[in-house]
Amino acid sequence: MMSTISTIYLPMALAIIMLGLGLSLTVDDFRRVLTQPKAVAVALLVQVILLPAVAFGLCYLFALTPEFAVGLMLLAASPGGTSANLFSHLARGDVALNITLTAVNSLLAIITLPLMINLALLHFIGEDKSVPLQFGKVAQVVAIVIVPVLIGMLLRHRRPVLAIRFEKPVKLFSLLFLLAIVAMVMVTGWKAIVAHLPSVGGAMLSFNLLSLAIGYQLAKLAGLGRPQATAIGMEIGVHNSALAISLALSPLLLNSPLMAIPPTLYSPIMMLTAGAFAWWLTRRR
Repeated sequence: MMSTISTIYLPMALAIIMLGLGLSLTVDDFRRVLTQPKAVAVALLVQVILLPAVAFGLCYLFALTPEFAVGLMLLAASPGGTSANLFSHLARGDVALNITLTAVNSLLAIITLPLMINLALLHFIGEDKSVPLQFGKVAQVVAIVIVPVLIGMLLRHRRPVLAIRFEKPVKLFSLLFLLAIVAMVMVTGWKAIVAHLPSVGGAMLSFNLLSLAIGYQLAKLAGLGRPQATAIGMEIGVHNSALAISLALSPLLLNSPLMAIPPTLYSPIMMLTAGAFAWWLTRRR
C-alpha cells in the first residue's frame, strides 16, 4: 500500500496540484527568477554540499547501522520532491523559484546521486555497488511538474478570469490532499514506523528540521526575500522520499529493505513538519 501511494496516487494528485499552481503563474514570474541567480546558487550549495555533510554527521551522532546510514545518505542525495512546490504554495513562497529548483536539482541528481550513494556504500558497508544515472527521474519531473504547470500557465494566459476563479478551490484541495496523504502514510506504514522509530526516528526528524532551517536561514542571510527563502527552505527540506525508497528496494540497484527504512520514516515526518513550517510562516506573515 505504501508503494502504491508513493508511485501512483501521489504523482497523480501532485500533477493535478501542479496544474493548479500553474494557474497562478505567469512568464514574468520566471523572468524574475532569472534575474536572481543568487537564490539558485544558495539552494544548490545547500543541496549538493551542506546536506550530505549534515546527514553524514547525523549518521555518527545517532550511531546508525551501516544500512540505515546509507539510507539516510540516499535521502540526502535525492533532489527536492514535487511536494516542495505544494508546501511552498501553501506558505506563500516563490513557487516559480521552486519549480525551477526542482528541475535543476533533478537534472543535477543524474550525476550527484550515483556519486554520493556509491561513496556512502564504500564508506559504511565497504561495497561499491553501482547506482546508475537516473534518467527516469528527469522524465518524472517533466511529467509531474513542468508539463502540468505549463498547461496551467497557458490557461492563465488564455482564460485569466477562469484561472483566478480556480485558485482558491485548488489551494483548499491541496490542503485536504496533504491531510489525506499523511493519514494514509501513517496507517499503512504504522508497523514499520513503530518498529524502527526508536533507532532511526530521531535522526530523520533532526535531518528534516535541519534541512528546513538551513535552507530558510541561509537564504535570509544571503539577503533574499521571504518568498524566496520560503521556496528554498521547502526545496531543501522536502526530499523525494519516493525516489529514495525505489532506489533502495530495486532488485537491480541496492536491493535492501533496510536502506528503505529511513526514507520511509521520513515521509510522514516530512509532511507533518513541512506543514507546520508552512503554517508558522503564514502566521508570521
